[in-house]
Amino acid sequence: MPIRPHTDDPGALIDMTPIIDIIFMLLTFFLLATTFQRAERELHITLPSASTAEPITAALRELVINITADGRTIVAGRPVTDDDLRAIIAAALSANPNQKVALRGDRGAAYGAVIRVLDICKSCGVQHPYLDTEFTR
Repeated sequence: MPIRPHTDDPGALIDMTPIIDIIFMLLTFFLLATTFQRAERELHITLPSASTAEPITAALRELVINITADGRTIVAGRPVTDDDLRAIIAAALSANPNQKVALRGDRGAAYGAVIRVLDICKSCGVQHPYLDTEFTR
């Protein structure tokens, strides 16, 4: 019976360096992507509370309209006039008739400022504008 010499050859080795590189690149991508997506939601708006509040789905890219405490209207991080807002909403609705619109009115904003923006949305043809609130426990 032939005797096989003892060798330390473990066979095929898997190099882990490319796998680790890919994992770090994916991690970096997702961190940057979520940071840019949250920019609209991180304006200093104090939302009112509601016991039935739910997060808005991002399945259809919603148009987020912020109303600050002093009544200014902000879309995509820049202040807009009522005429600019009408043009933005009309363009969004022409591209997608089922466009979702979310109104984020500051808790300290005058009721009239929120109604003014809500009226603009309805007059442009938005069927169901959403009012963002915070969830209270």
